[in-house]
Amino acid sequence: MTPSASQDPIVVTGLNHSFGQGSAKVQTLFDIHVQIKRGKLTTLIGPSGSGKTTLLTLMGCLREIQEGSVRLLGEELFGASNETLNNMRRRLGFIFQAHNLHESLTALQNVRMGLEVHGSAHRHEYDAAATHILEQLGLGDRLHYLPAKLSGGQKQRVAVARALVGNPEIVFADEPTAALDRDTGLKAVGILKRLGELRGTTTVMVTHDHRILEMADRILRMEDGRIVDQT
Repeated sequence: MTPSASQDPIVVTGLNHSFGQGSAKVQTLFDIHVQIKRGKLTTLIGPSGSGKTTLLTLMGCLREIQEGSVRLLGEELFGASNETLNNMRRRLGFIFQAHNLHESLTALQNVRMGLEVHGSAHRHEYDAAATHILEQLGLGDRLHYLPAKLSGGQKQRVAVARALVGNPEIVFADEPTAALDRDTGLKAVGILKRLGELRGTTTVMVTHDHRILEMADRILRMEDGRIVDQT
């Protein structure tokens, strides 16, 4: 590994992953090697079932590393303790196609949770920070709405705001623009780009949305559990 590679926020070496046991065991990732640069927007593309989401969740501390190495922000995830993994997750932001909002909390309260998890602001600043990011995503008039009163696209924007409000070091996003119209999707990805430029936030995004590929700093194409092309 080169000295510069060791400083990259994500370094994956010889990663393999399987689901199932015994005769039902199916390998889904094969000898993945990749380094993700700080502050860059990297997209994972490829057909359904190619391993994109599995790779994303392994890099994001959401699945156990079975074989190989994932170094995340300088920490080795293979064999890491639960305490180490929990501490690492607090430094990350997650955006999923299923927005996973708390139905009993308003949009503002859902976004506040992002700050409470990260512990990255004083409590009296929570509402101001949450309000600001929601306004940036066009939800200034929906702050006190429960998810049941929001459209699918609005819920997804709340999920994006929740992931970004704590200024995470890395954002992992799985189809974050799937439920968004073109303008809102471009605005959300634009925010991720600006965070990379201004704060060094690194983004890894699984997407089928060709509208945003031109905004990516790097595109990794996957097929059958392998990275087959890097641009």
